[in-house]
Amino acid sequence: MTMMNVSVFKSPKKNELYLYVPQEDGLEKLPKEILVIFGEPAHVLDVELNPEKKLARVKTSEVLAALSSRGYFMQMPPHEMEKFSDITPPPERLDNIF
Repeated sequence: MTMMNVSVFKSPKKNELYLYVPQEDGLEKLPKEILVIFGEPAHVLDVELNPEKKLARVKTSEVLAALSSRGYFMQMPPHEMEKFSDITPPPERLDNIF
């Protein structure tokens, strides 16, 4: 797979849960169970994916492979601890911050 136009949707049920589908298919070919789990999809963007395109949390090759084989790719939210790893640690002494 070299290139594919993709639509990205976000879930109203879970923050940072995204669904990628081929733009030409839209949501019509998705299994109904996916929409029950995902909720009412809210369109985020349309993008052209190719192997050289970098995505923030997943490998583009994984997305393209899933789109070709299953017809969709669901990007799960990051693990809660992963989110906290971006927070700077508190100062060693709290009495000198004011």
